[in-house]
Amino acid sequence: MKILSMKVTLRASWSHSLKEKRMVVKSIIQKLKNKFNISVSEVDEQDIHQTIVIGIASICGSSSQLDSTMEHIITFIENNTDAEIVNIQNENIVSL
Repeated sequence: MKILSMKVTLRASWSHSLKEKRMVVKSIIQKLKNKFNISVSEVDEQDIHQTIVIGIASICGSSSQLDSTMEHIITFIENNTDAEIVNIQNENIVSL
């Protein structure tokens, strides 16, 4: 069993308020949950209106499934938001 843990930082340079940011964050989080059945939450920089940091966690059966899931999540984020991905931190945990 493999555990995927990711922190994705996005820049929404067009966002002028926390209200605009919240709309984007809620939308992308809900889309990710529905599409991939993963745990997703905004984890940092909640008070900065142009920076979005979301944490993602998932359990996968194999390393190849973990890599595939991670790639699909990143592609999905890129295709479903105008925000630019500026950083991706991932930690893959192996469990027996």
